[in-house]
Amino acid sequence: MNGGDWLWAVGGLAAVGVLTGGIGAALRMLQDGKNFNPSFMAFEPLGPGRYWILGAWLPFFVLNIVGEEFVWRGFALPRQEIAFGRRAWLVNGIPWLLFHAAFPWQVLLTLVPITLLLPYVVQRRRSTWAGMVIHAGFGAMGFLVLAFGLA
Repeated sequence: MNGGDWLWAVGGLAAVGVLTGGIGAALRMLQDGKNFNPSFMAFEPLGPGRYWILGAWLPFFVLNIVGEEFVWRGFALPRQEIAFGRRAWLVNGIPWLLFHAAFPWQVLLTLVPITLLLPYVVQRRRSTWAGMVIHAGFGAMGFLVLAFGLA
């Protein structure tokens, strides 16, 4: 990655964070104390005797990020660019959002910024690595916030 790629990746990650945070805040206000998440989405912060989960999570995290970026941006996006040109990022992002359809609608709504901005940055910079930086930063922050009970 060159300096411009890093700038776009860090800027993209910041934009995704701000937009996701804004959507999350709006949803919390609208929920008015109700929890719409299904029971399988309940998270308890890690405590003594459960910190091993951080080590177990690391290989999954790497495989998930690298795997998704290889398939969605390394394989699919270049082919979509041939078919859809400058709008390929949108054609890539919408199915990537739908790929996460097992999540509740509130979670899907919070994923809209990353599923649209990340492919845009990758297409604009022609750098799958920029997508990996954004995806890894977003995924790590989300997991660590939940793991340590910060949200």
